[in-house]
Amino acid sequence: MNTIESQNNNALDGPIISTFLKYLLPSTVGMLAMSSASIVDGIFIGNFVGVEALAAVNLIIPLLSVLFGVGLMLAIGGSVRAGKFLGQKKQNAASAIFSKTLIATIVYAIAIIAIGLLLEPILFRLLGAGEILAPLMSEYYRVVLPFFVAQLSTIVLYFFIRLDGFPTLASTALVIGAVLNIALDYLFIAVFDWGLSGAAWATGLSQLLPLLTLLAYFFKKKRKLHFSIKQNNWSEIFHAAYNGLSEFINEISAGIIALIFNLLLISRAGIEGVAAITVLNYLLMLGFMVYFSIADTAQVMISQNFGARNVARTKQLLATTLLVTSVVSVIAILILLCFNESLITMFLDDQGTEKTATMAIEFVYYMWPIFIFAGVNMAISGYLTAIHLPFQSGVVSICRSLIFPATLLITLFMLFDDNRFVIALPIGECLTFLIALAYFIRHKPERAIAEDHVKNG
Repeated sequence: MNTIESQNNNALDGPIISTFLKYLLPSTVGMLAMSSASIVDGIFIGNFVGVEALAAVNLIIPLLSVLFGVGLMLAIGGSVRAGKFLGQKKQNAASAIFSKTLIATIVYAIAIIAIGLLLEPILFRLLGAGEILAPLMSEYYRVVLPFFVAQLSTIVLYFFIRLDGFPTLASTALVIGAVLNIALDYLFIAVFDWGLSGAAWATGLSQLLPLLTLLAYFFKKKRKLHFSIKQNNWSEIFHAAYNGLSEFINEISAGIIALIFNLLLISRAGIEGVAAITVLNYLLMLGFMVYFSIADTAQVMISQNFGARNVARTKQLLATTLLVTSVVSVIAILILLCFNESLITMFLDDQGTEKTATMAIEFVYYMWPIFIFAGVNMAISGYLTAIHLPFQSGVVSICRSLIFPATLLITLFMLFDDNRFVIALPIGECLTFLIALAYFIRHKPERAIAEDHVKNG
């Protein structure tokens, strides 16, 4: 029997603002902790290993983004589907999709580790690695890739544990991992002088402790989700993953755009150009992680209220999401414009990096308008995912993260003989906003819930 007695669920009946913040604040802390680990990696690599090492790591990012994207699609798609089941009080069905998502992710991670190591030379050539950067890339890649099992398992548990009403536990695990990563970066890079392999070991080992922390969830008496290895109807995992299509598109597109960026910058500005955009990417990552936290919080709460067909509450949650997103955008723009030089110099040592720093500051002034539209686009895409419209959400995602940026980057690169071609990204976000707004008007909560009622009874 799928329907069992209801338990308290603040996502369905708690105060809007306080419940939203209950989910958002731990998520933001967790996401910033996770991104700060990458940023601290960049600071240690840039200051203790060098600009070439920083560029080498950036060349690997497209590949890791693609591999990570599949795991993220499974995690978010499965948690959204489980959220709808919880809203319908079908806890056994929610537990089943939780179990299948975790099992499928572990199997996938093991497969990509084997394939990724086997095809390393071919992959590096496709990423544009030359004689200087290829050995550095290999030094990092061979260490960090085997830890993907722990990383992807952590991501799946993170999303489902948040969904089940334990956001503090989920975010605490990410914070623990970030703190450990910083400590190991200092030990392995600054003290032991292990170079890029030290950064890779710090990143990999710091994935293990969050996973162990999240396992405490299975000892929670009030949890609604239960794991069982015995499952049937495995085709459901593909339907669930489809719900996470937009997140997969975001990740794989980010990898493709990073690859295009790297190839264009290598041809025009050399290794210093790649290093400069790497520094800017670290800064953009902070803002985008906050946006991601907001969209994720909206998904957790809206998916359950969508399942419960609560129109008024869904509209209130959506308004709260857009308001918080707008406030974050204003703050991000002010910080980027007022403190860009100080932020950039954190990643670079004093020897031979003036050109890199100058280019990074130049990129900031071309790229800051990205924050005007990116947050709203991500919020609307997350809303469409939460109400089980993965195609529409995917269209928004692929427009903002691949179609517009790729087309505009190549076009503007041919039009301009300097670095102004990077304005392709904010222009792409602006064009995407028009599409996202059209989808939002077409699928407002009252209409979306009414249509779901007609479709599913």
